[in-house]
Amino acid sequence: MNALWIAVALLVAGFAGWPVTALVFRLARTIDDRADAAKAAEEAKRAAEDPSADVTVDPASAGGSQGVDGELTAAADAPPSGPPGSGPAAPTQRILRGGAIIGILERLGVCLAILTGQPVAIAYIVAIKGLGRFAELKETPVAAERFIIGTLTSMLWAAGTAAAIKVIFLA
Repeated sequence: MNALWIAVALLVAGFAGWPVTALVFRLARTIDDRADAAKAAEEAKRAAEDPSADVTVDPASAGGSQGVDGELTAAADAPPSGPPGSGPAAPTQRILRGGAIIGILERLGVCLAILTGQPVAIAYIVAIKGLGRFAELKETPVAAERFIIGTLTSMLWAAGTAAAIKVIFLA
C-alpha cells in the first residue's frame, strides 16, 4: 500500500505541479503589468505637473516633406528607409528552453528526497539546476527572475505534496 501512495505522491508532485507553476507565472506577470502601468501613470502625472517639461511642437508644414529649418523629415507613420525586413529582428531564441521537463524532474526529485528522508538531496537538485542555467541567467535578468519563481513554486509544490502524503498516508 505504501508503494501506491508513493506513486500517487510522485504523480501529483511531478505532473500536477506544472499548472500550479503556470498559474504563479501568470499571477507574477499580472502583478508586474499592474506595477508598470501604475509607474507609467505616476510618471505621466509628474510630467504634466512639471512646468519645466513644457514642450511645444511646431505644426507640420503643408507639404509634409520638410520640417523645421528646412530639414527633411519623414512622416510619422512612414516606415524607416532601407530594404524590407531590415528592422530589428524578432528574437528567435526562447528563454529557459526545456523548463517544463526540467520542472517535472525537479519536482520528482524533491518529492523522492522528502519521501525517502534525504532532504540533503534537494540541495543537489538546486545546485545542478542552477549550474546548468548559470550562463543564461547571468546574461538575461528576465530569465533569472523566471528561474527563481519557477524553482520556488515547483519546490514548494513538491515538498507540500510529499509532506502531505508522508504525514497522512505513510505515518
